Amino acid sequence: MTTSSPRPLTSDLAACCWIPQFALRCEEARHPGFTTGPAAVLSPDDARKVWQVSRQGRRAGVRSGMTVSQAIGLAPTLKLCEADPVHYDERFSALLASLSDVSPVLEIAELGRVYIGLDGLEGIHGDLRLQAVAIERGIRNSECGTGDGSSTAGSAFRAPTSAFAPRIGVARGKFVSWVAASRAKPGAPVIVERGSERLFLGRQPLAVLPLDTDTHRRLLRLGLATLRDLSSLPEGAVTAQFGDAGRTLWRLASGKVIEPVVGRRTPEPIVQSLTFYTPVGEREFLLQAFSRILTLALAHPRRIGWRVRAMRAEAKIEPGASWLATFTLKDPTATLDRLLALLRVRIEQSPLTGAVEKLTILFTDFAPGTTELQLFARDAGAEARARRRDALRTAAHEIRLRFRRPFLQHVIEVQPWSRLPERRYALIDFEP
Repeated sequence: MTTSSPRPLTSDLAACCWIPQFALRCEEARHPGFTTGPAAVLSPDDARKVWQVSRQGRRAGVRSGMTVSQAIGLAPTLKLCEADPVHYDERFSALLASLSDVSPVLEIAELGRVYIGLDGLEGIHGDLRLQAVAIERGIRNSECGTGDGSSTAGSAFRAPTSAFAPRIGVARGKFVSWVAASRAKPGAPVIVERGSERLFLGRQPLAVLPLDTDTHRRLLRLGLATLRDLSSLPEGAVTAQFGDAGRTLWRLASGKVIEPVVGRRTPEPIVQSLTFYTPVGEREFLLQAFSRILTLALAHPRRIGWRVRAMRAEAKIEPGASWLATFTLKDPTATLDRLLALLRVRIEQSPLTGAVEKLTILFTDFAPGTTELQLFARDAGAEARARRRDALRTAAHEIRLRFRRPFLQHVIEVQPWSRLPERRYALIDFEP
């Protein structure tokens, strides 16, 4: 059975909707008055470090990445809040659901930032200014818990006074719209008209480019301060000095790159949960519980004939905290051992601090095909692969018996987005 993947939804005209410090905004909405003084949210990966800092905290010198002791030394009255990534993700998902009523083309950039495709929406919402107003209304509706665009509850909240006051930039291409959003104010979107992208970009500092620290320092030493300074140089000279990365930077600064918004048809996820009557903190017990949940999720009828491409693991930790891990697999799989190995490595890198009340596994994206021998999901090489797995399993067992320890290991992908190779991959015992 062959399954043809549908064509992706794309749009050259983009709106960047950006809510800075999204996690901090979530805590402010949940705990009114939290950000009236110096406040910060702790890192979900390391509770000893600060993640997002309020304006008063930044004025006191507190910066993201500082240790808690350093931050308190600078701001003794600093209020700290343990991160709740599951809650932040739920709020962001509600925001995306409201924005999907404005446009079906949505592309997530990061937590709190999303690109919205606007091609063909003039007949629905009006001109670009009215489309930006529709986006703001959608965010207010998600905050109020209503999806009605004309709701009086939604209109009762003005965007500038809302906890989730967005900054909106509208332009052709994702990069220009992102720069416009970074220059916008709540309730005052920045719209870059077609044909004026180069003029708009020319006034912006180099910091709006996706630069690493070394490249930024080299450009400043060359006397380049704005995108106009960079784009005024010959493309070949910049490429000769900085390579392919320099060519990309030059084309971005010149407004020659129009990156379309690429929307995705969201699949119906497979969700399995396990609630503990008594909160649990033992790591091995939690891994066994994850193994049981994964087994149930892989046996779900909607999963048959498909491999898992994206997985999320959530844990509700008392009191009111949470743990979240997301995995995107370059090589989709339907194997329990491989999925469990990913979870084991992530838990070792980022332990669950506290007693767990509930575990949840979500399969959010799939790829066609399977390695299982099933009546309606066969492929020509499945039987041969099954024989190879049996031979590997026998050889691995003999090596384990002979040397009394496993000598076979294989590489798995853990954090594919990381720049550090030792974080992108991990070695685990080979178990075919």
